[in-house]
Amino acid sequence: MPPAGERSNDFFSAQLMNKMSRLTAVLLTAAVLASAAPPPKKPRIAVLMYGNKAEFVQLMQRYGRQHPAVTGGLVDITFYDGRYDAAVQNDQAQLAINSKADAIIVNPMDFEANVEVVKKAKARIPVIVTNARLHTDEMTSEIASDDVLGGYLEARNVLQKLGCKGNVVIIEGPKGGSGEIQRGLGNMKAIGECPAGAVKILERRTANWSRAEALDLMQNWLSRHRGTIQGVIGQNDEMALGAIEAIKSAGLQVNKFAIAGIDGVTDAIEAVKRGEMTSILQDARAQMHASIDVAMRAVLGPNYKPLSPIWKQYAGNLEWADGQSKRYAIPWTVVTPANADSLLQGRK
Repeated sequence: MPPAGERSNDFFSAQLMNKMSRLTAVLLTAAVLASAAPPPKKPRIAVLMYGNKAEFVQLMQRYGRQHPAVTGGLVDITFYDGRYDAAVQNDQAQLAINSKADAIIVNPMDFEANVEVVKKAKARIPVIVTNARLHTDEMTSEIASDDVLGGYLEARNVLQKLGCKGNVVIIEGPKGGSGEIQRGLGNMKAIGECPAGAVKILERRTANWSRAEALDLMQNWLSRHRGTIQGVIGQNDEMALGAIEAIKSAGLQVNKFAIAGIDGVTDAIEAVKRGEMTSILQDARAQMHASIDVAMRAVLGPNYKPLSPIWKQYAGNLEWADGQSKRYAIPWTVVTPANADSLLQGRK
């Protein structure tokens, strides 16, 4: 039998080893549980676009998928096609809510009818209105370009080329949309700066943002007002381009007309290079990127910092304001032959 001192040492050594074994087991169990814990939930954002046919909307979706938060796997984004129907967009908002989306970005078809999107979602999740406007202040934020200013800039360009006198036609956006309403206000503001009665509006009708509809409309007007139309104010580029096609198909010279549109779509920039029209570019990338950053801030809180480079691009003209501004105005860019190639290069 070993001496009493040795037996005591063996007893304490065994106790110590037993405690260390239990501690090791606890640590291993904690490590296993930690590794099995689910990762933090990624925010899910539903983006309700009014319709996917136009290039400008396609650009917004393309740039949305290129946002650093999306490419970095920090957020899941689902785009919905509203099919140019306000009721469809309202139903899609309810679908997004039922699907547990964390935020909604809506590019509304109708200034009044799509207020329903905000009403449905407001109490549950943030709503960011992008590219257009809604007749409410209940959304989280609104991110768009100033359409009154855009309409003014395009009309002023046409009127400057005409020397503030002559006959013009106005091809409008969909009736009831904020673009049609506000760009129309800008159009009339520019016309009002000319001498009273010097500018006559021969026709003013909607072509629903459609190149094909504008082509048909312009063909009818060229026949009805043979040789008297001098200026074309298209409230978007697609409609201005449709008017140009109608002019060419009638065997007329495009450079005999003063033509302008809004958006800065690719075909319009090419037409600017050819001297056929002026386009006022609204930045699809900036509108969508800012919308995603503001939505992420609304979901994740003040620790979220904007990831898009557009805030540096427009520094001094567009402030982050901790993602808390009610309205963000994306600056316009007048497309000219001098900047056309650089703008096109950015599309590649």
